[in-house]
Amino acid sequence: MKIALISDIHANLEALQATLDAIRAEGAERIVCLGDIVGYNTDFAACIALLRQAGAVCIAGNHDRAAAGLIGTDGFSGPAARAVAWTGARLDEDSRAFLTGLPLTADVDGALVAVHGALHLKVGKELVRLDDDGKRALSLRALAEHPSGARLCAFGHTHRAGLWEWRDGTVQAVPLDGPAGVELRADGLYLLNPGTVGEPRGADARACFACYDTAARRVTLHRVAYARRAALAKTRRAGLAPRFAAVPAPFRMKLIKILRLLGVYEWLKRALPRRLPSI
Repeated sequence: MKIALISDIHANLEALQATLDAIRAEGAERIVCLGDIVGYNTDFAACIALLRQAGAVCIAGNHDRAAAGLIGTDGFSGPAARAVAWTGARLDEDSRAFLTGLPLTADVDGALVAVHGALHLKVGKELVRLDDDGKRALSLRALAEHPSGARLCAFGHTHRAGLWEWRDGTVQAVPLDGPAGVELRADGLYLLNPGTVGEPRGADARACFACYDTAARRVTLHRVAYARRAALAKTRRAGLAPRFAAVPAPFRMKLIKILRLLGVYEWLKRALPRRLPSI
């Protein structure tokens, strides 16, 4: 069976549509969404509908739970908290019930365990980023003890694709960007992040997803172009886009840092309206 893994859609309809088209072209038989269906962008209801139509297995991300009122937004960035409030105020009854009912983990046919943030926590697992080897080791140990017997845990939340293997008591990163993908060892334990569909944080602004062929034990990473300007235009109109949103995230952070060093960033924030197309 070929399982498509997606995460962090963040209400970006254009990115999700393009990703689902690419998944169909890959011949995936199942779709697993690792959370954060909503947040940042505006098309939460349409994205929920598409996932339902696709029969996707969905778990809860921190933005999903916050928008549904299940957790607060302490620790969220300003744009993230603002988008959660915007979304929560507009959720229809059906969408709210869908988000409220999402589980924090899922055992997908014994082939993999799905989680948004971290597997090793009992409480708050949707909030923790597996962004260092210490935390990855904790989740890999939890995977080894998981009753499903799965050897692969798929997670999201960091918005950065990657594959890690537990070998000889240490965590090792496994390069994943090659077109042939990576064949997983039968005796290995693995963590896989398929990247983000709708909210890229790196220089590559395309949507990203992974496929796991359970028969071949092979993981491949895929990137998909989509109508980013159309998605961003809707987010701007709603007042949710961060300043300089058209600039890829790593360069945007550098630009803001330079403007702060020059002492003009706060002035620009006051002088330029958030919805101005040039930013």
